[in-house]
Amino acid sequence: MDTEALTWRVGAHRVRISRPGKELFEPGGVTKRELAEYYRAVAGPMLRHLRGRPLAVQRYPHGIADPEGGFYVKNRPSYAPPWAGSVHVAKDDGRAGNEMLVCDDAATLVWLADQAAITLHPWLTRVGDLRRPDRLVIDLDPPGDDFAQVRRAAYDVREVLESLGLAAFVMTTGSRGMHVVAPIRPEIDAGQARDFAHVIAELVARRRPDELTTRFRKRSRGDRLFLDYLRNGYAQLAVAPYSVRALPGAPVAAPLSWDELERVDTARHWTVRTLPERSGAEPWRDMARHARSPRRAIERL
Repeated sequence: MDTEALTWRVGAHRVRISRPGKELFEPGGVTKRELAEYYRAVAGPMLRHLRGRPLAVQRYPHGIADPEGGFYVKNRPSYAPPWAGSVHVAKDDGRAGNEMLVCDDAATLVWLADQAAITLHPWLTRVGDLRRPDRLVIDLDPPGDDFAQVRRAAYDVREVLESLGLAAFVMTTGSRGMHVVAPIRPEIDAGQARDFAHVIAELVARRRPDELTTRFRKRSRGDRLFLDYLRNGYAQLAVAPYSVRALPGAPVAAPLSWDELERVDTARHWTVRTLPERSGAEPWRDMARHARSPRRAIERL
């Protein structure tokens, strides 16, 4: 194992990588250095979806096999470098909250990798208007590993979104399911966005009630796929595009084109070691240009 620390120049900053040879996943699997190299490689497209957003991270200092597991960091840690951004966020009821990390540059991404922050979870809102989201997310959570079921649900969500005049983008989560995301103008607050996403999920579930559900309790779902709309509330989190998941093989959340979806047979299709070799694809590059009015979409209901 390579134990000698590295120091990289990343943009305007120098970032130290301690114990770069430490295996964070499985024996022979992705090392801390590879994790840092991956996040540096995907920084361009990934930062389009992280900049200006409060960020929570899942750290696994002893690797994902540690019996004690990983843990969430939702506050900006005191040991963060001075150049790492932050924002003060209030509680849902308006009371004073806490300072959260904001990842605005590649150096912060690489520093997070050094902290063994494997999975990154941003808010759906940005600094300047933290109560008005600029995207809606429907999280497709299947009961097992039937990816064909997930794919069918994604097309259903797309059809409902487009019928309301919204654009639809799709992403594997790197775990079992997918996210279907609609970029929106920040016209409604997070509570309204959650309620709107709930209506969308209900419209989708009614198409195939034997296969789809909006019921939160697992015992009520049976073998149906859960259309999770709850991530749209204030201060809720959604896994970041290009984020690594804490699973064997180091799979990643990968934005797809709708055509590419037909060629993907698992949510863990892309990994830390394979995604950088993808042929220049950045399916979500122009997502912001497709933001539509949620108010008009609600009127169409």
